[in-house]
Amino acid sequence: MIHSAAENRYQSMRYRRAGRSGVELPAVSLGLWHNFGDTQPMEVQRAVLRRAFDLGVTHFDLANNYGPPYGSAEANFGVHFRADFRPYRDELFIASKAGWDMWPGPYGNGGSRKYLLASLDQSLGRMGLDYVDVFYSHRYDPDTPLEETMGALDTAVRSGRALYAGISNYGPDEHRRAVRILRDLGTPVLLNQSAYSILNREPERGVLDAVGETGTALIAYSPLAQGLLTDRYLNGVPADSRMAVGHFLTEDALTEERLTLLRALNKLAGDRGQTLAQLALTWILRDPRVVSVIVGASSVRQLEQNLSAVGQPDLTEPEIAEIDRLCAQL
Repeated sequence: MIHSAAENRYQSMRYRRAGRSGVELPAVSLGLWHNFGDTQPMEVQRAVLRRAFDLGVTHFDLANNYGPPYGSAEANFGVHFRADFRPYRDELFIASKAGWDMWPGPYGNGGSRKYLLASLDQSLGRMGLDYVDVFYSHRYDPDTPLEETMGALDTAVRSGRALYAGISNYGPDEHRRAVRILRDLGTPVLLNQSAYSILNREPERGVLDAVGETGTALIAYSPLAQGLLTDRYLNGVPADSRMAVGHFLTEDALTEERLTLLRALNKLAGDRGQTLAQLALTWILRDPRVVSVIVGASSVRQLEQNLSAVGQPDLTEPEIAEIDRLCAQL
């Protein structure tokens, strides 16, 4: 039976405007990177997607090679979309990307026009969509002229295969150049998707300034630092954890100094009545240049815990200063 969405689905979520655009995104978005490939049961995926939408999450973030295997997250999302979400297509903001390794040979990686547009067509086919809401260049490719990469995004939008253009993992100088090129073409950049967390301050070294200057928005991925900014590792490494199996997170990331910092942050979170993960999300959303944080979820419970960060009190200036002080010791 097709999902009947909750009537109150927009009451608890906060929405934030993406730069100077007309687009508003949920403060917390759902990423389909790790938990929507063929290794995750379809019934769990479906439950997470349904619950996310019922709680006001309108933005689902995908890419061509999300899985595993490559393409499976988009294909599985297509199954769920047809089963549950087709009547709600105009309430959803769906993203895909291309830029990293996808298929063999010289045309399955990078920033070429050939790769990006072919990948977008394949992504639309896997998901069963006529268009995506935003299509990203997933990385800056120094071996391809930026005019070619941005020209491909312009074509994606002008052809109706995407409504907006986005960039991901672009530094501040490349961000400004990309915005300038696309604006000259008449297709402005909407978003720059970057890794950002209490433990990864790289966007503060220029990207956030570039976002603010150009009237675009940053959308943050890995806000929980692959799970470090949760209570999962405060008392050791669970046998079934991502760190234990070396999946995108290895044990050398958990030094004694890092563990001391995480425990101090966890205490600060507890003093606020939050979990460490909720504190980490609240911290990112303190900056108005950030439109949304992208979280993954392997269960409905985990999703609900992360979404409960929405609507909680903003961090005070002393709390922000204390977090900066703790991190400076690392």
